[in-house]
Amino acid sequence: MGPTGRPITNFPEPPPLDGHGPARIISLCNQKGGVGKTTTTINLGASFAEYGRRVLAIDFDPQGALSAGLGVPTHDVPTIYDLLLGTIKNPAEAIVHTNVPGLDVIPANIDLSAAEVHLVNEVARETILARVLRKVSDDYDVILIDCQPSLGLLTVNALTAAHGVLIPLECEFFALRGVALLVETIEKVQDRLNPAIKLDGILATMFDARTLHSREVLERVVENFGDDVLETVIGRTVKFPDASVAGSPITTFAPDHSAAHSYRQVARELIARGAVA
Repeated sequence: MGPTGRPITNFPEPPPLDGHGPARIISLCNQKGGVGKTTTTINLGASFAEYGRRVLAIDFDPQGALSAGLGVPTHDVPTIYDLLLGTIKNPAEAIVHTNVPGLDVIPANIDLSAAEVHLVNEVARETILARVLRKVSDDYDVILIDCQPSLGLLTVNALTAAHGVLIPLECEFFALRGVALLVETIEKVQDRLNPAIKLDGILATMFDARTLHSREVLERVVENFGDDVLETVIGRTVKFPDASVAGSPITTFAPDHSAAHSYRQVARELIARGAVA
């Protein structure tokens, strides 16, 4: 049995694709900070790329942690903020190739924190990101949006643009409390702005099998959300911050580490579930 109390499935290595695009867009959301959203976006993106998928990661957090974690410059370069405001029309101008073949990124920096103020009076302000991504969707198989820890206008834009939502959830009691509110927000977006959006899964992160607390929280998550909880669980390890400092995904920084294997398994599980081609 795996940590989620279910039999461990050996998800097969996905076959290569015949062609690329249009992308399935997945928002990684949780209004609580420090739950592993950026780490998951980086390493899941790198894992999909290893399996031959073309991946675009969108840094949608003014802290720019995704860009930094992939070793991408964030200052004096075109960013997602420029695309939202329309100062740059073509997303290709902001796309940066990372050191991981097949993984590209649109960076962000602190300027993005002003976006909500600027967009609040725009017509159809919730759909601005969707209109930006439509221009590059055919070039990729999956677009991952790393959301900031809030349920404000930027996150609503990410949910409106997305086909699916992946919720990274830290195995810690307080992390549980906000999930109901997040699910409610997803349902509102589904009802009013994006009927096609669905929950692709809840990914348990920072799991420490040695502590009763971690095991109890995971048990409670599975109790409440059942099959929406991915079978793969991401353990707690110091290798993640080490990889971030190196500006590299853990899959290339420490390819044989158990955490790298876990993220490859998450990628295979999402492909097996049909969340990604």
